[in-house]
Amino acid sequence: MAVSKIYPDAAAALAGLLTNGMTIMAGGFGLCGIPEALIYAIRDSGVTGLTIISNNAGIDGVGLGVLLETRQVKKMVSSYVGENATFAKQYLSGELEIEFNPQGTLAERIRAGGAGIPAFFTATGYGTEIAEGKETREFGGRHYVMERGLFADLAIIHAYKGDTAGNLVYRKTARNFNPVMATAAKTTVAQVEHLVETGTIDPDHVHTPGVFVQRMIRLDKVAKHIEQRTVRKKEA
Repeated sequence: MAVSKIYPDAAAALAGLLTNGMTIMAGGFGLCGIPEALIYAIRDSGVTGLTIISNNAGIDGVGLGVLLETRQVKKMVSSYVGENATFAKQYLSGELEIEFNPQGTLAERIRAGGAGIPAFFTATGYGTEIAEGKETREFGGRHYVMERGLFADLAIIHAYKGDTAGNLVYRKTARNFNPVMATAAKTTVAQVEHLVETGTIDPDHVHTPGVFVQRMIRLDKVAKHIEQRTVRKKEA
């Protein structure tokens, strides 16, 4: 009989997976499609010295920002960090190590890691600080920088819908980094808004096949945070 991938809550889904000093990929873009329940469970576990691979670090008090506030993160591998004052403060004070990546390079590093590709060459970043200490080569008269694929101990992701076999469907922009991260870790834990029986999702609609997902939780409620609220001014 197959072992169930469904766990009652985030803490149970992460039980036995968390260790000090581990590397975790966290899906999301800004606050869209972030695995918030799993992030809070990591915070409550008390693990420290974490390396977090994520496009950004949430904002103060929301998303990965809560792990920065508790000083559980040692290093961030990210692309954009401009919305988090705690992030900036810890970096400037030397508390937090940062490995900056051009956004497309970060996405490709994760995709490469999931595909078993150890490294690749990209023109992005050549001649800048991004290329310092990295191997460079010339192809067809153009210079390229070698970037290494990324692979984590754990990936935590958010999906709109999942079935009991772990097949996932993402909704619109919440798709972002979640699909590639699901493939690029030893263990992937997904939180889903809607859980359905296997066979309910049309195979042509599956974004992440269940073979990449080891554990899942169904969310009782989902917070839809807005990173920057912009509204039209009232007319006089």
